[in-house]
Amino acid sequence: MGALSNLRVLDLTQVLAGPYCTMLLADMGADVVKIERPGGDLIRSNPPFVDDPEYEAYGGYFQSVNRGKRSIELNFGDEADREDFLSLVEEADVVVENYRSGTMEKYDLGYETLRKYNPELIYSSIRGFGDPRTGETHRQGQPSFDLIAQALGGVMEITGHEDGPPTKVGPGIGDLFTATLNCIGILAAVNHREQTGEGQYVDTAMYDAMISMTERAIYQQSYTGEPPSRRGNSHPTLFPYDAFETADGHAVIAAFGDNHWRAVCEAMDRPDLAADYPDPASRLENRDELREEIAAWAADLGNEELIDALEGRVPVAPVQNTEDIFEDPHVHAREMLVPVEQPGADAEVEISGSPIKMTATNPRPRGRAPLLNEHREEILGETADAEPTADD
Repeated sequence: MGALSNLRVLDLTQVLAGPYCTMLLADMGADVVKIERPGGDLIRSNPPFVDDPEYEAYGGYFQSVNRGKRSIELNFGDEADREDFLSLVEEADVVVENYRSGTMEKYDLGYETLRKYNPELIYSSIRGFGDPRTGETHRQGQPSFDLIAQALGGVMEITGHEDGPPTKVGPGIGDLFTATLNCIGILAAVNHREQTGEGQYVDTAMYDAMISMTERAIYQQSYTGEPPSRRGNSHPTLFPYDAFETADGHAVIAAFGDNHWRAVCEAMDRPDLAADYPDPASRLENRDELREEIAAWAADLGNEELIDALEGRVPVAPVQNTEDIFEDPHVHAREMLVPVEQPGADAEVEISGSPIKMTATNPRPRGRAPLLNEHREEILGETADAEPTADD
């Protein structure tokens, strides 16, 4: 059993933000029923594939964020399918969707309709700009993707090198962070329902989430009146806190504390630097010259040599690629690489595990992603005796 094994979630989402949210719930044991539009989730056909996309049911993108779910294909424009959906709503705990604002209402399946069938329902939406129910704006109804959210939310402006252009963060944080916040909101609503019996609407917007993520830039603007911009790998108020090139790679050093700074100076055989710059303010004021000193020292060392000189005394790490991650025993000990079946490839693939660890109900991926409509008979059979009846 998982911590959420008592929850039934109807997942109407596709692509990344919504599926990642419901994936977190599935990893924690929720029964997530992925209700796919005719033809299935848009990303089923996205690469990469193990061998041949002609024979494989889906690619790595879909596999990664839809593991452990059940699939049913429904067309809300078809009256019979709409009735089947409403029968599922009656028995569900949570509905999650990431359509544009107003889409569900076009089928008369918005929150106000669904709560007539299930007053305790928790209805959750993930949109680029939120839902009018929680704060109406002129942007609602506009499409949004991770790139749009990162641009509007200030992430791109503070990412990249000082002399370079605004740069998006590699992972799709506009989707992933929003999805994680949405999952938290759902769980809070579940807790509220346990206490009161009341369902509610949970709304998380990608733009809002990015403003929350750039919290440092927000308070800097408020305190200084100046918009912060790009600083590369450095930190605006801490030093040293940066990446340094070594003879065979890159390593990061976070030694802004006095004790860590002294340890760096000792490893560099530069007690004069420790004496001349004994406090954070003096180091920050002279960061450019001090960075050159550290960079010159690091350039003569291999990554492993630099790590050995500092590890255990100073926060330090190599900049790893995914090949390094796959070889790291820590990652395997933490079960952060999980094998799952890849249908059509006669092979297993590895996807990321759950970073949430629990001693009694440990979250984990619960099997591969589903084939399209794989569980239709199973799911509808569970509600075959239920007739949807709305409260007037």
